[in-house]
Amino acid sequence: MVKDRVKILMAKPGLEGHWRGMTIVSSALRDAGYEVIYGGNMLPPEIGQTAAQEDVDMVGLSILSSNYMRLVSETLEELRKNNKDDVTVLLGGIIWESDFAALKHMGIAGIFTPGTPLQDIVAFVNTKTAAQPSR
Repeated sequence: MVKDRVKILMAKPGLEGHWRGMTIVSSALRDAGYEVIYGGNMLPPEIGQTAAQEDVDMVGLSILSSNYMRLVSETLEELRKNNKDDVTVLLGGIIWESDFAALKHMGIAGIFTPGTPLQDIVAFVNTKTAAQPSR
């Protein structure tokens, strides 16, 4: 199967209700030509299942709550369980800089905090997707 565009699943693990950032980033990525699947609030197992069902290339997580380390760990485990541990995973939200190294070690490719210019996020995704082999 040949894919025309890179697919990105955007999701908020857990039940938090802050939507603005994820909506704006999703729109910017869609405007840049990516196929964006807006998952909204999803539990980590749902993120893993949706990533597999939709055969996504990338997962963007938006977390503003302080339990991001647990939610990221659970989501990455669910991606592994669904044979999607090869996807690029991005994280946006209120993330302590002191946790960046641990998150990257866990498998997060990029971390974006509030105020990151949209063009920087799109440029990062462009760089990451250019490095991915065509399917």
